[in-house]
Formats: sequence, structure tokens, C-alpha cells
Amino acid sequence: MSNSAYDEHGVTESRSPHSGIRTITQWLESPMAPLPADELPSLRAHVKALGEVGGTAKQRAYALDGLYKRSSTVLERLLPELTDLVLPIPRKTRRLVRSVLDLLQILADDTLALLDGQDALHSSDPSQAPDLALWRSLQALAQQLMISHLIAAPAPAGAWQQLHQTYATAQRLQLATSIPRGQASSLQHVYQAALLLGCAQPASLTAREVLFLAAYFERFAGQAEAIPTAAAVGPGTFWIDPARDQPALASSRKLAQSASPFECFSCARLALLLKTQIAQLNAGTPPPQISLPDFAGTPAGVGVLRRLAGRWSEPAKRRFQRRRQNYRTVLSTGGIDELWQLCKNGNAASVELSSWMITNESPDGYSVMHVSGKVGALSIGDVTAVRSGDEQNWQICMVRWAVSENPEHLELGLQILAPRAVPALLAQPSENQHAEHLRVLVLPEIPMLRSSQLLVVASGALTTRDKKLVLIIEEQNLAVREVKSICIDEQTGSVEILSIEPDQKDF
Repeated sequence: MSNSAYDEHGVTESRSPHSGIRTITQWLESPMAPLPADELPSLRAHVKALGEVGGTAKQRAYALDGLYKRSSTVLERLLPELTDLVLPIPRKTRRLVRSVLDLLQILADDTLALLDGQDALHSSDPSQAPDLALWRSLQALAQQLMISHLIAAPAPAGAWQQLHQTYATAQRLQLATSIPRGQASSLQHVYQAALLLGCAQPASLTAREVLFLAAYFERFAGQAEAIPTAAAVGPGTFWIDPARDQPALASSRKLAQSASPFECFSCARLALLLKTQIAQLNAGTPPPQISLPDFAGTPAGVGVLRRLAGRWSEPAKRRFQRRRQNYRTVLSTGGIDELWQLCKNGNAASVELSSWMITNESPDGYSVMHVSGKVGALSIGDVTAVRSGDEQNWQICMVRWAVSENPEHLELGLQILAPRAVPALLAQPSENQHAEHLRVLVLPEIPMLRSSQLLVVASGALTTRDKKLVLIIEEQNLAVREVKSICIDEQTGSVEILSIEPDQKDF
């Protein structure tokens, strides 16, 4: 093995074993770059160099300790930059994320290797303690998975299996419930939080929702309960096969193979906590008073908590079989304003359309893959309009999930909300006593499926729901309707969908 180290520009220099370690420790004493993206190349180079230099086990452990702490600081500063990305992720940003994932993988491997490179169980050095080494390895793998969720990308190959096996090592050494010095949570808590984020269907979450739930599970992961394998059939139960590279699987979707060794846990208690917190938020309780981030007080925050509680207490069953397809469709992904124009005019020159391939469909939705055209500022939870072939009406759909393996690839799951929409104006009184008109969509009732009409409005546009809503609809004639909200059907960061009914006779 060659003795080498990387300088601050990532250039390899031939060094003696001790000079290589000194190069890394001296760099750790230097100030960080102003921007985390500028710090990342040097950090990654020094972490890689640590695997090539010599030095004693104690020296290497000391250097790895400093590199891990510096990496944590860089990652903490970098994450906010990944919350407002538009899908598919640009190539430059994806290269940056790939570097972060690579860095976390090396840290996960190197911290775990401390257990093999020394008599860790009897070390008196806190930085070499076995529980800390395992904790850091688990944390690096959990962050690697979380960042993949942020950019709607599949998990790195082997990440889930390595997470399971690292935790199995902690169990074998009876360190699972240990809280390492300097940390606030146990190894079991880190593992459970990563599992719960994987159980939350991260492909159906925006980047902000992923970060929100990651923080939520960091606080409440202890609410998940281990259960006997025979009990893993109820709502909100999941099972894990540690030998397979996959997250925990919902028992409602797929039962565990009886011949495979697996572990089971239940989210029933966590679902009850979610419902209690949602009720408190709806009653006006500030999120910090119930140990929640401020994001929980937004429509998107309440919406994701509500969806999670529903999935884990009353999981929906697939009503229709999917059929593979291979034909083109056209999408408008410009938000409510563009959909309003399309539904009003049939076509609008100012509306940006894109071409997609329908890969499978069922009566209540599609899977589509982007082919050409500008996607626009698309996000999970947005409404979109779909029209295929010679159809006259635009179907109104909601983006339920997104997967993007590379900058040229984007797949969406679309749920059909209605076969058409009626564009309307929502009259709202303003401070200057003049009515402001907000563009909204009215979705007609669907016999046998939904008996009430739906109102689609921009998220946060309605401050109260106890007032009458006045809709102005211009079709063949101008109509003014007073309606009231029955309940909230859906809340996302982009839209709110309300069930409505007439408040009095139209006039």
C-alpha cells in the first residue's frame, strides 16, 4: 500500500505514514470554506486519503473523528440548499449530491472498520468506543438514504442491507440501546428513525416534507413497537428481512415469507400520536408547544401528518389492477393558474405543455415518464392536467409520487381527481373593502365514488373555513354561488382540496 495524502486541492503527494496523518490533522485545524459546496471536494479528498496513509490505530481514529465531525457540519449547512430543487434535479446539483453520498459511504465503512482494526471493546479512548463507531456508521447510512429521498432518487445499492447488518452487529454486541458519549440518542433510535422514514413512502414526499419527517422521527422514533411475527398482520405493521437490500415492508402490501428470518414492528401507537397532534394543531396549538418543528403548522406540514396517520391506521387497498401501456399523453404542470386557463379556453398559447409516455394505468391513475418539453416547476402534491388523443376535456390529476434516477429521467404517479374541472373565481373580501378574486377549480361529483364537489385552491389562500365561500362561474351564463366547506380532503404545499356543498340557493 502506498503512503500518500491529499493536499487541500485533492492532489496526491508521497508522504511518510506520520506526515500523511499530520497533513490531515493540520487541514482539520484550518477554517472551513464559506460555502459547503466549496468545502466538500477537499473534505472528500482527505477522507479518501485516510484510507491510504499509515499511522497508528490511535492516530487514524483521531483523524477520522475530526473528519466525521467536519463532515457533519458541512452536511448540516448543505441540506437547506436541497429543499427547493425542481425535478428532475440538474446535472450539477446531482454531481454534488453524488459526492455527498460517496462521502457518507466512506465514513460509514471507515467508522465501522474501527471495530476490526483494534481491540475496540477495551479501548479507553472515547473516539474509539465501539458504540460510537456503530452509531456513526448507522447515522451516515441513515443520512445517505435520507438525501436520496430528498432528490427522489432510488436508494444507493446495498445501503438498506448495510444498515440492517450494522444494527445487527450492535445487537450482537449488546449495544443497541446504548447512547454513546456526546450523542442524544441510542443506536436503536437512529435505526428506527431511518426505518420509519422509509415506511413513510418517501417517493410521495417533497424535499421539505422529507426533512420535516426526518426531524419528526428523530424526536418520536421510540413510539414504534417491536411485535411478535404472528402479530404482523394488522394496520401499520411492517417487517424487515435483514438479509435483503430493501426497507421495511408493509404487511398490508406483502406478507413476510414464513421461511425467512425477519423482524416486525408496529406504528399503531405512533399513528395515534399523529392523530392527537393533528387535532392539537387544528385547534390552534403552536407546533413548538407539542415538540414539533414550525413546518408542522403549515398546510403542507399538517397534510403530510394526516396522510401518514391514515396510511398507518387505515391503509388503503388498491381498488383497481394496473395495466401496462405505451402511448403518449400531454401534461400541463404550471399550477392552478395554467390549469384554470386550459379549462376555460381549451388551449392557451401561454400554457407550457410537455409530452409524456403512459407506462401503466388504472381507472384512478397513471404512471407516466417524461419524453420531451419543459416540465416547469413541478413538485409532488401539485395538480396537473392530462389529455390524450382526441379527448376534449383535460383530466385533473394530483402528482402522488416522483422518481428520478438521472437528470434525463423523471417518472410520476398521477391520481385522477376528476375527468374535468370548472374554472371559477373565489371572491374574498380585502382590507380596502373591495373583493379580491382568486382563481380556483371546481371538480364535479363522481357517481358511486364521490357525492360532493371539490374545490381546489392554492395552499394557504383560505385563512378561515367558517365563512361562506362565494364562487363566480362563467360558462354559458354568469353564475354566483354560495358554498361552504364540509371538510378538507387534501393538503399539500401547493394546493388544498375541500369538499363543498351549497350554502343556500344560487342567485
